[in-house]
Amino acid sequence: MMRLHVILLILSYAHGAHAGTITGIVRAQGKEEAAREVATGKYDSRKFKFIERINYAELRDFVVYIDEHSTNRAAPAKPVQVTTRRVTQKGAMFTPHVLPVMVGTTVEWPNNDEIFHNVFSMSETKEFDLGLYEGGKSKSVLFDRPGRVDVFCSIHTAMNCIVLVLETPHFSATDDKGRYTIAQVPAGTYKLKAWHERLPSQTKEVTVTDDGVVKIDFTLGITNLPKY
Repeated sequence: MMRLHVILLILSYAHGAHAGTITGIVRAQGKEEAAREVATGKYDSRKFKFIERINYAELRDFVVYIDEHSTNRAAPAKPVQVTTRRVTQKGAMFTPHVLPVMVGTTVEWPNNDEIFHNVFSMSETKEFDLGLYEGGKSKSVLFDRPGRVDVFCSIHTAMNCIVLVLETPHFSATDDKGRYTIAQVPAGTYKLKAWHERLPSQTKEVTVTDDGVVKIDFTLGITNLPKY
């Protein structure tokens, strides 16, 4: 009888019983005051007027996740599994630019170009150097600590990406329209965080119900700009 009960619990979890879904859209927006500031004064001088400025409407690569350290009730962890993700090197670019993973994930770095590449990071969270390797080959890194890991190629200056290592299995990267979906979230109240590499993060409280869908949208941006 006990064995049957355990099997039923496992099957119940596998089918997402007592779990809901969080979905929404993340946008970036600059303040109108900031736009007026950069259009006048020294910003509009001949020296600086041709410098490329951020187009907030075109920002991508947001990540939304349950913040385990700021929630009153942490989401029950899923069974620990060995997972592997991939960041490709093609056209002298890393794809994706931002990769969210859970602690314990191995990331593969295949070189799909016909030239040599190098993958390295000097981040405190994970420092590594995979050395030079030619097209058709791949190397991997285990990310065993939470935090942000900035990754570069020592040959090509434009090649950079970020591995965001999280302590929760409940996260989602946004698509090209800013949409995200986090499924299989156990019922409860949590702190949900939206992250972007260039903008301050934003946290909102969310209550998830059994087999329900809750919609939470975010707008990230810089609230003020220093005057010169």
